[in-house]
Amino acid sequence: MTNHPRERERASGVGDAGSPRADRPGGAASERPRSLRALVYGDVDLNIIDGSAIWAQSMTQGLAAAGCEATLLLKAPVTTDRLVAPLTTVPGVVVRRTYEERLVPDAGPRGLTPDQAVELITRLDAEQRFDLIVVRGKRLAIAAAQTEALAGRLWTYLTDVPQTVAEMTATSVSEITDIAVASRFLLCQTEELRGFLESTIPAACGKSVLFPPVVVTPEGVSGSGAPHEPLKLVYTGKFAQRWNTLEMTELPAALAARGVPAELHMIGDKVHRDDPDWAKRMSKALESASGVVWHGGKPRAEALRLSAECDVGLSWRAPEMDASLELSTKVLELGSLGLPVVVNRTPMHERLLGADYPLYAGETLDSVADTLTLAADPEIYREAAERCRAAAADFTLERAAARLRGYLDLACPPAPAGADPERPLKVVIAGHDLKFFTRLAEYLMSLPGLDVRLDEWEALRSHDQYRSKELAAWADVVICEWCGPNALFYAEHKRPDQRLVVRLHRFELYAEWPRKLDIEKVDAVVCVSPYYASLTRELAGYPADKVVVLPNWVDVAQLDRPKLPGAEYTLGMIGIAPSRKRLDRGIEVLGELRRRDPRYTLAVKSKQPWDYWWVWNRPEEREYYERTYRMVQRDPLLSEGVVFDPFGPDVATWLRRVGFMLSTSDDESFHLAPAECAASGGVPAVLTWPGADTIYSARWLHESTEAMADAIHAIVSEGRFDAARRAAQAEINENYSLSRVCDLWTDLIVHGKVPAEPEPGAVVRA
Repeated sequence: MTNHPRERERASGVGDAGSPRADRPGGAASERPRSLRALVYGDVDLNIIDGSAIWAQSMTQGLAAAGCEATLLLKAPVTTDRLVAPLTTVPGVVVRRTYEERLVPDAGPRGLTPDQAVELITRLDAEQRFDLIVVRGKRLAIAAAQTEALAGRLWTYLTDVPQTVAEMTATSVSEITDIAVASRFLLCQTEELRGFLESTIPAACGKSVLFPPVVVTPEGVSGSGAPHEPLKLVYTGKFAQRWNTLEMTELPAALAARGVPAELHMIGDKVHRDDPDWAKRMSKALESASGVVWHGGKPRAEALRLSAECDVGLSWRAPEMDASLELSTKVLELGSLGLPVVVNRTPMHERLLGADYPLYAGETLDSVADTLTLAADPEIYREAAERCRAAAADFTLERAAARLRGYLDLACPPAPAGADPERPLKVVIAGHDLKFFTRLAEYLMSLPGLDVRLDEWEALRSHDQYRSKELAAWADVVICEWCGPNALFYAEHKRPDQRLVVRLHRFELYAEWPRKLDIEKVDAVVCVSPYYASLTRELAGYPADKVVVLPNWVDVAQLDRPKLPGAEYTLGMIGIAPSRKRLDRGIEVLGELRRRDPRYTLAVKSKQPWDYWWVWNRPEEREYYERTYRMVQRDPLLSEGVVFDPFGPDVATWLRRVGFMLSTSDDESFHLAPAECAASGGVPAVLTWPGADTIYSARWLHESTEAMADAIHAIVSEGRFDAARRAAQAEINENYSLSRVCDLWTDLIVHGKVPAEPEPGAVVRA
C-alpha cells in the first residue's frame, strides 16, 4: 500500500465547491476554511492554438469555476496573448509568466525543459503550498513523478502515451507506473483511454478518472442552421500530414466537379515540419489553392466566430488515427456552434454521434467529397448539425466544473465535524494485509484533523515490535485490520484513554485469536454484515453491543461506466478458489441459459486454483477442479461459452462487458463482486447462502441454479435489463457507496458513533 503524504493545512473551496458532498448522510463534513489552491502546467506553448493549448486554458477555467484559486504557469514567453488574455479577467485565476517575471534565469528561448519546469513548480510550491498540481506532458510527468515533494498531489493528464499494446513497451510500462504511483489522479480524456491504461498498468486502477475536453464558446455565437451556397467548409488547428490538411485543400475543386460550389476556410498558423517537402506543399496550398481562404492564427474566440460563419466542420484524418483513444476538441467546439462535422467512422465517434450519423468520412478524397455533397441537402444538414450539437452539450465548462468538484471532494475532503486540524486525532491502522482497507486508509489519511500512521506487519505473527510499541503509546485510536495477533498485541498495550477498534473477517472467526482477545479492552468489533455480526457474538461470546456492522465499501464512482454492447448476455464470476466458491454451479447456470440462447457466455476473472498452493495441495480441491474443467471441455454447449480472464485490479474496465454477476458460493461473509457489478450498471444473481438476505434484497436472490437461470433469461428476453440494472445500482449506491462507508468509519473513529444495526433479515440501509 502506498502511503500518501499528509497535508495538515489542507482545506477546500468556498461556495458550492466547499459544501459537503451531496451523497454524505448527516452532513458529516464541516465547511472548508479556505479555497483550494491549484497549479496548472502543461508542456505546451500557449502562443500556438492547438488542442493542448486549449486544454491549459479550459483546465484553468474549470478549476476556477469549481472554486479553486487557480494558477496557470506558462512554459514559454508570450508572443501573442490570444489564449492568455481571456484568462486575466477570470475571477480566481492568476497567470504566472515565467519569462516576463524572470522566474528561471537560464531558460532557453523555446520554453522550459521538463526538468526546469519541475524545479520551478517545486520552488513555487514551497513558497505557497498547492493542494493539487495539474500537469500535462509525458516527459514532464516523468520528471514530476521523481520529485518526492509533489507526490500524492499530482493530477496528471495523460494524452501523449502509448495507446496500443504493441506500443506499450517495458520502458513505457515502467514510466507510466511511476507516474501513476506518484499521482493522486490520472486524468483520462476518454473511457477508451482509461480502460486501456487500467488493463496495461495495474497502478492506474482506482486512480484513473475521466476529464473529457472542455468546450467554451463565445456567448451568442452560433451557426446559421442551414447550408449556404457556396458551401463553406472550415478547419481549425494545426496543419499535419495525419490530419489530412493538405488533402483538404483539394476539396473545393472536388466539390465543384460534383456541381457543389464550395470554399475551405482554414484557421491556424502551426505547420508541422517533420517532412520539409510536405510542409512546403502545405504552406503553398494555404496561400494559393483554389477555393481556400487561409485566415492564419486567431484568438480562440475569433476562431470560433469565423467558424460559426461557415457551414461544415472538417475532422477528416488518416486511417491510422482511427485507433486513437483521444477525442478531438475541435469536433466538440464546432458541434457546440451548431455545425455538422465530417469525421472518420470509429467506435468512439459512433458512441458519440450514433452509428447512423450521415457525415462519416471515407478514406479517400472522393469519398469525403461525396459525403459533403450530402451536407448540401437541408434535411441531412439539420440532422447532422443536431447530432453534433447534442453531443457537445456534455462537454461544457459547467459539466467540467461539476466533475472537478467531485474529484476535489475525493482528494481534499474537509475536516470532519468535531476534528481539529490544529490538534489532530492520532490514528494507527495495524495489520498484516491491508488490501481490504486500502481505500478507507487513503481517505482517512486525506482528512484534516486526523494524523494517520500505518503499522504494516510482515506476516500474521511477524512485525517490528519496537515500532508497534511506539505507535501504541502514540495513538489516540487504533484500528486493527483482522482479529489476529495484531489485535492481541494492541489490546495488551492499550491505554485507558485510548480507543481500540478491531475489524473481524470470516478467516479469523474460526481461529483461536478471537477467543484469546481481551474483549474488555476493545471498544468495537466491526463485521461487514449482520449475519456475521450475529455469528461473531455467538462463536466468540462477545457482548452484543461491542459488535457493530460497518459494511464493505463499493467505489460506485469508479465502477459506473458505460456497458459494452451485448453485456446483458455475459455472466461474470470473480474469484473461483477455493471450491466453496462453486464454479460448477455457475457453469450449471450457463448451461441452462445456452440451451435457450447461445449468445450467453460466462467470463471468469480469477487466479487459477493451482496458483494457490494451499488449495492445489489438497487432493479434494484438485479433484473438484479437474472434474469441473473436464465438464466444460467435453460439453460442446459449454466449451465455447466460458472465458477465463487474468486476475488483476482492472475490475472496473472488465465489468463493462458483464451484465450479470453470479454468486454461487456455499457461504460468504459479504461477497463484494455482485455489489460491484450492480454499481457498474449490471445485475446481481445470488444463491441464498447464509446471510445473503442481509446484504442483497430478495429480488436478486435465488434458491437454485435453475431459478437463477430462469430469472436472468426473463430479464433479458422480456426487455427488462435496463430497468433491473438501474434498480440494482440504486440499491448498492444507497447502502454501500465508498463515501457512505467512509463517513460511517469517520463517525466511529472521531466520535465513537456506530450505526444502528438493521433488524434480522433486513438489507442494510443508509
